[in-house]
Amino acid sequence: MCEETLDSEQSTSEACSKPDYSPVSWREYFDEMEDVSVGADDSRDVFRIYKAGNTGPLLVLLHGGGHSALSWAVFTRVIASKVNCRVLSMDLRGHGDTLVRQADDFSTQTMSSDIANVIGVCYGDTPPPIVLIGHGVGGAIAVYTASNMLLTTTVGLVAIDVVEGSATDALHSIQDLLKERPKSFKSMDHAIEWSIKSGQIKNLESARVSMVGQVKRCEVEEAETLEQTIPVSDVVMERNEEFYDQSYVDDKENVASEVNLNEGQSVYVWRINLSKSEKYWDGWFRGTSNLFLAFNLPKLLLLAGIDRLDRALTIGQMQGKFMMQVLPPCGHAVLEDKPEKVADAVASFLLRHKLAEARSVDSFTR
Repeated sequence: MCEETLDSEQSTSEACSKPDYSPVSWREYFDEMEDVSVGADDSRDVFRIYKAGNTGPLLVLLHGGGHSALSWAVFTRVIASKVNCRVLSMDLRGHGDTLVRQADDFSTQTMSSDIANVIGVCYGDTPPPIVLIGHGVGGAIAVYTASNMLLTTTVGLVAIDVVEGSATDALHSIQDLLKERPKSFKSMDHAIEWSIKSGQIKNLESARVSMVGQVKRCEVEEAETLEQTIPVSDVVMERNEEFYDQSYVDDKENVASEVNLNEGQSVYVWRINLSKSEKYWDGWFRGTSNLFLAFNLPKLLLLAGIDRLDRALTIGQMQGKFMMQVLPPCGHAVLEDKPEKVADAVASFLLRHKLAEARSVDSFTR
C-alpha cells in the first residue's frame, strides 16, 4: 500500500515537473492586433501588426528571418514595465500572417518601404518619435529604413546581432541549417518542444508565444501540394518523451519512418520557405556597417558575442560613434533567449538619450 502511494506520488511529481509546451496567446503580451492594408484598393498588401502602450516614443520592432512579430512578445511586456513607450511589432512580408502580392520580393528597398507604408497608414503624416529596433534581417532593414530617412520622426536606432562581416561569412551555412530542421510537426505543442530541445530558442516562455508565428496548420493533402513536398520521414509525430532527445535531432529519419499519415490529417509546416530568399541574403547585410555608422542619431548595437564585430564597427566603437553592449552567452535569437537583458539594454539606451521616461512602479502596478 505504501509502495503504491509512493509510486502515485512519484508519477504526480513527474507530471507536474514536465514542461508545458502548449501555445500562449498574443493577448498576454500585446494590447491589440490589427491587419493593416497598404496600397490601392485593387492591389492591397495586408500586414499583421501587434500594438502595446499609448504614450511615449513608438518602438517599431522588426524580427529576423523566419521569425515573426510574436518573437518580440516577452520583450514587449518587459520594456513596457521599464519605460513609457508605445510598441508596434509587425510581421515582415512573407512572414507570419502578413499577406502580400509579391511574397518572394525580399529586397531591402521593398522591405524598408513596407515599414514606412505601415507606419504611414497607422499614424498618418505626423507619427510619434520613432525608435527603430531590429534583429538579424530585421536589424538590417531597420538600418536601411533609418539611413534613407523613410520615417522622418525617427530619433533612434537599435540593431540586435546584425553585423555585416560575420553575417556575410555565415551565409554559406544557412541552407545546411534549413535542411537539418524538420519540415513539419504533428502539433503546435511539438513544434514548440522542438524549438526548445533543438536550441533554436532557449526560453520556453518566448517559444510558447512566438512559434505560433513561425508554423501554420494545414491538411496533409495541402502540404503535399506545396512546392517542397513534405516527406513522411520529416514529420514530427506525437510519441513518447525519448522521441525528442538529441538522437532524434541527429537521426530523425529512422524514428519517423514508422509513422503513417492518413489523408485529411493535419500537420504544422513552416510559414515561409527561407531557402527561396537566398538571392537576397547578401544584399540584406552588404554595406550595413557603414550605413549604421553614418546614421547621425543615437544608436545602439547589441551583440550575442564580441567575436561578431567586424573591422568597421570595431573602429567605430573605439571612436565612440555608438553605444554597444555584449549580452550574456546565448544564441542568435537573443531577443527571445534573454528578453529581460535586451529590454534592460534598450531601456538604458532610451533613458540615457532622453528618448523615453522611466515608468514609475506605481503606474505599472495600477
